[in-house]
Order: sequence, then structure tokens, then C-alpha cells
Amino acid sequence: MRFWSGAAVENFLSSRRILLLFAFPFMHCVIGSGPAGVACAKALLAQGAEVLMLDAGVELEPDRAEIVRRLGTLNASEWPAENVAALKRGMLAPAGRAPQKLTFGSDYPYRDTDGDAPWRGQGASVRPSLALGGFSTVWGAAMLPYRDDDLADWPVKSGELARHYEAVLNFVDFSAQPDDLEKLFPLYSRQAGRLRSSRQADQLLQNLAQHRTPLQRAGWYFGRARLAIRAGNGSGGCTYCRMCLYGCPYGCIYNSADTVREMQADQRFKYQPDVIVTKLREEGRQVVVEGHHRRTREPLSFTVDRVFLAAGIVPTTRILLRSQGAYDRPLQARDSQYFIFPLLMARRLVEVSSEDAYTLSQLFIEIINNPRVSRRPVHLQIYTYNDIIAQTVRKAFGPFKFLAKPLEQRILIAQGYLHSDESPTIEMTLKRDGDRDYLQLSSEPHPEMRRTVKRVLREFFRQSRSIGGIPMTPMLQLMLPGQGFHSGGSFPMRAEPREFESDRLGRPHGWSRVHAVDATIFPSVPATTITFPVMANAHRIGWESAKL
Repeated sequence: MRFWSGAAVENFLSSRRILLLFAFPFMHCVIGSGPAGVACAKALLAQGAEVLMLDAGVELEPDRAEIVRRLGTLNASEWPAENVAALKRGMLAPAGRAPQKLTFGSDYPYRDTDGDAPWRGQGASVRPSLALGGFSTVWGAAMLPYRDDDLADWPVKSGELARHYEAVLNFVDFSAQPDDLEKLFPLYSRQAGRLRSSRQADQLLQNLAQHRTPLQRAGWYFGRARLAIRAGNGSGGCTYCRMCLYGCPYGCIYNSADTVREMQADQRFKYQPDVIVTKLREEGRQVVVEGHHRRTREPLSFTVDRVFLAAGIVPTTRILLRSQGAYDRPLQARDSQYFIFPLLMARRLVEVSSEDAYTLSQLFIEIINNPRVSRRPVHLQIYTYNDIIAQTVRKAFGPFKFLAKPLEQRILIAQGYLHSDESPTIEMTLKRDGDRDYLQLSSEPHPEMRRTVKRVLREFFRQSRSIGGIPMTPMLQLMLPGQGFHSGGSFPMRAEPREFESDRLGRPHGWSRVHAVDATIFPSVPATTITFPVMANAHRIGWESAKL
């Protein structure tokens, strides 16, 4: 076997020669740099393994990155207005719809997928990402674990994930505090920071707390949002500059790209960008990873002992299907239906537009064991004033913008999710198109989804006195399946997997040295946030597989 040093790898990849085979002294190969990939790599390194991470590695454009770097050295009050405007450009919501979330005004988290992770959607919007850090470059940072009630169809339970939730929070900044949510969702951290809530969030939380007993009888549990943010209890934390929705120039919102950079200080870890993996092949006690260089299109091949797929549900599913030659075999992926509606509060708070605040989710509301609403839990995240809300309201009023400001000071946004059992499914099929192939995505409606969302709105009307506001039902938005980024399950984990299913270590049926570790292997998608469980499960698989 021929071994290559890190420098030799980089020099060889940057050349114009065709690479036929790389034989690496890395025991384990992680494909993808998103939250699942870094959590798995962390576990492997902790077990003493050597790790090669292969990644497309698309990054923010250099000119924007330079603006971000410069702003990060200044106080927010010193930021040049033209720089801030450049980083916010493109995020104005279309009429009646939520905007696509960009990062510092860039769409790089979604870029270049047509050629390197081809997919076509019909009524579904599951997106791949080729970015360094995956969708942690653009996420909302919400962090809740799953409960055993959520894992009834899983071969893994919350007790097995507990130590891995804790391990994740050893390298992810976390803001949370003890409250009513802890009755359902352990904190898994003794060192969580505390973010300062906005005045609108404090008002709503006070309203809910005054009616805690009847609300809990109705299955309502609520508390401060738990977020992967450096909270600013000391130096270097959140400065409440209101830029969260566009990207944090101070790097306070967790991005798994930062963990990749930190792991590069470990001599047992090698990060190789510009690699597009297309196919896997097991040969005895090794795995051959095939692909091409993202820029030069030169063929690449890596031979390793074990592979951990963490590329996201679209690329991971495509790689597994291509590796098995499984064309025209539809798989049923699961999705958590995503919906948005405004809350109109009875009390107006003036000067919310000038308040120093963070602008990600401020509060979580869980509706559980309420038969009037759903047989499954419903998860809601509450957002208070931000300039995207303000722009949307002003746009709706057109020439009567002077009427918008009083309304802006009363509006909150509720972002809701349903369990996958009450949501549309996504059919994923590998198709040929001449000498190329792509993943075809189509949605299968769920007959109860719309009725369940309407019951959620009726429940908010029913509790309007406790809330201190009412839902603005005509402004409800039901998003396409996949649009909430809470999707998975095309190769679900089973205790006894069959074809196109995986075992509890994410190994698809018939494979022994290939593990899928992202949401592709989730048997179901509960309503609560997905990234924290994805990271914990990926860490568990890496930890348990390192010594196989």
C-alpha cells in the first residue's frame, strides 16, 4: 500500500494530473463538513483514530469575507453603513413569502449543486449544500434533544444518546437556562451561557407564566430558546447587534466550519476540500471512495478502512443509490412540516426597532399531549422584532407605510413544525439523464397535515388571553416539504434492517464498512429541532464504530 503525506496530497490535488488511486494511512474517512461530519470526526479522534475528511468545501466569496473580517474587528456602532447594507442585500421577503436565508448576502451555501449534487424537485424543496460547514453556515442555531416518546420507532433511545449530547456541547457554544422546558428536555450542560431576551420576548414569557397552570393542563410547555450561540457572559460573546439573520461578523453563531479549522491542529486529522464523492465500493476490509476534483473535474479515488457519510440527505442518498446501481427505485424520506404565522400582540412596545437584541428565536413553545391539536408534539419557535419583519409589514402597506410602524411594534413570528407522522413524505429516486444521473424529489401529501396546522391556530386563539395576542390566520404560510431543512429517513435505522434500511450504526443493508451518520438514517423526524440529535447520533456512531 502506498502512503501519502498531507503535503503530497495537497500538491497532487492541485496539479493537472489524473489521480487514479490514493492509499491513505487514515483509518477512517468522513465525507462532509456539516454538523454531522464534525461530530462524527470528533468522536473518532477521541477514540484515537486517524481521520480524513473529504469535502466540497465551497466558501464565502473573498470580497464578502474581507468585509466580515473587517466588521469583526470593530464595534457595531462603528460599522460603515455601506458594508452592512452589502451583507444584508438579497434578504427582502417576496410578497407573502419567507425569504431564502443567505449568509452575509451570499447564496454560497446553496451554490453549484446542479453539477456536483444534481437533483430535481417536484413539489419538494430538500436542498443539498456543498459549503464548508454545510447548512450550519445559514441555520437558526436552535438546539433541543429528542425525547424517548419521539423515538418509539428508533432502535436507539435517549439514554444511549445522553453522553453524546454532552460531548457535542463540549465543543459547541450553547445558550440555555433552567425553566419549564427542562421537565421534558434535559440541558445536558452545566456551563450554558445566557442570552438577554428582547422586551417583546420578556412580555410574552411573562404572559405565559401568569397562566402556567391552565396552559400546562392543555399540554403547553415554554421557555427561553436554546441556541448554539456564544452568549457573551464574558468577552467575545454576543453583542446584540441585530445581525443574526444575515450572519454574525463576530462568529458567535455556531458554524461547524470553525470546528473543522480547530481539528486541523490535530496531526491525526486531515481536511481535503474540493472533493466531490460520487460512489463507494467495499473491497474486503477496505472501502474505495470514488469521485472527482470539484474545480478540475479530474477523477479521484481514495482507499480507506471505513467511511462515514455525512453529506446531507440528498448527497448521501444519491451516493448510496449510485453505489448500489439502484436506479428507478423510489425511497420514502420523512419531513417535518414547516409553517409560519404572525402573532398580533395586544400591547405595543415602542422603540423595538432601536433595541439592542439578538434576532434568532427567542422562545420555544411545545404543545404535547393535547388531543385537540395533535397526537404528536408540535414545536414552535417565536421570533420578535427584526428588520425582515419590518420590511415585510411595510411592503404589505405600500403607500400607507405610516400605518406600518404601530403594527411592527405588535407583531411576533411563530415558526412551527409537525412530526413527520403528520407531514408529507418525500419520494427520492435516482434517475438517469443520458450519461448523467440525478436525484428526483417529489412530495406525497399527508391528508391530516393542513387540518393539524389549523388546529394549532385554533389552539392559539383558544389561549389568546394567556398569550396576550392572537394568530393572524390569513397570513399563515405552509412551506414546501423539505423547506424547513428538517428531513431524513431515506435509509432508516432498524433493529433488523432490510434492503434500503440501515442498522443502528448507520450501515445500509449489505454493507459492513460504510456508515451513514446524518439525518438520512432517521426512522422518523420529530417536530423539535433536528441538528442537535443529528450531531449526537453521528457522535454515537463514530464513537461506537471507531474500534470495530
